[in-house]
Amino acid sequence: MLNFSSIIFGLLFISGVSIFVINCKKIIRNIQIGKKISRSDNKKERFFKMLRLAFGQSKMLDKPIVGLLHLVVYVAFILINIEIIEIIIDGFSGSHRALAPFLGNFYNFLIGFFEILALLVIISVLVFWLRRNVMNIRRLISSELKGWPKNDANYILYIEIILMFLFLNMNATDFHLQSSSYSQTYHSYGYFPVSQYIAPLYTNFSDFTVFCIERASWWFHIFGILFFLNYLYYSKHLHILLAFPNTYFSNLESLGKVDNLKSVYNEVKAMLDPNVDPYATPTENQPIEKFGASDVFDLNRFQLLNSYTCTECGRCSSECPANQTGKILSPRTIMMKTRDRLEEVGRNIDKNGKFIDDEKKLLDDYISKEELWACTTCNACTEACPIGIDPLSIILDMRRFLVMEQSSAPAELNNMMNNLENNGAPWPFNQQDRLNWKNK
Repeated sequence: MLNFSSIIFGLLFISGVSIFVINCKKIIRNIQIGKKISRSDNKKERFFKMLRLAFGQSKMLDKPIVGLLHLVVYVAFILINIEIIEIIIDGFSGSHRALAPFLGNFYNFLIGFFEILALLVIISVLVFWLRRNVMNIRRLISSELKGWPKNDANYILYIEIILMFLFLNMNATDFHLQSSSYSQTYHSYGYFPVSQYIAPLYTNFSDFTVFCIERASWWFHIFGILFFLNYLYYSKHLHILLAFPNTYFSNLESLGKVDNLKSVYNEVKAMLDPNVDPYATPTENQPIEKFGASDVFDLNRFQLLNSYTCTECGRCSSECPANQTGKILSPRTIMMKTRDRLEEVGRNIDKNGKFIDDEKKLLDDYISKEELWACTTCNACTEACPIGIDPLSIILDMRRFLVMEQSSAPAELNNMMNNLENNGAPWPFNQQDRLNWKNK
């Protein structure tokens, strides 16, 4: 029979999961604003790439120390949260450690293993905090991280530490209560290699006080997990969930390969087709296709998924030669600004039921022409990303819009293209004079 605490738990759990589902639907809707892109080929190769990058963290280990610490936090996030299964059962049924009688000694091993992981997470998170706030690592103190991005990263670190301490404190008080007047409820289940050293702190406390602390730790722990789950929507830490689809649907082609615009291909094909009237105006069924991208509506769905998946780690920008030489371009900023614009469009839809033109664009209002033309297209950013994000594709699509829709390009580039058209070479020499250097 359900008691009052079970009802409260049920309301809390269902509310938390419901809000999370609503936010997930918003993310999916926002991503679907983009153009469809086919990434359903080579399923086996995509699956193993996802396992290697998202699950196996292979590219994170390029930086061994940081990669190992991140792996510890990641593994702990997956494994320790297995305990949520037991928490849910206990919460709805009003039981305590419901799985222990069924798992026997393996349950003791799990609790001990989880505690060691929790301690390693606390150590790892403290190192991450020091790196972000004390060690002045360039890619972690860049100007684009000031304000919310930096605070967001710190908030997550604080939440992780609090959750791990609550887990250990919950076990420490449980260990104390196993030999108290509450031993009929708190049976001798679990092995506590870490929390057993916290338990002596409660030696002089009454059994009832320790019981209250244990219950408070349990409730705050589940509330913290549900809060963290719903905080992800507002945080860069969405990559915890989105890294898997992002790596699965990432580009399998050589990173140096630039795709051809389908709209350009179709137009050239029509020009070469003798059956197509070059002077015919498009009908309603044949709208004029837009070249490139000026706003998030022109990007494809994978690019928009990229923007939500970006971890803001800055590996892309730290490898970018334009950024290293002081140019305004930062691939990380390109992804952050794309996500900001996409979120703004999403709020517009939430408010009006559909998108109402706000007289803003991703180009100029968020990303400047100077940023776009600073890119050398070397692909270092895409190569550096540990989860397959491709900032270059967004830069190229926006450049295409500038050149092909607005005829806007730097003077040097326009001169080069004019020379290619007129002289067959980038230099301003007559074609008949191109080989004169051989005679000198």
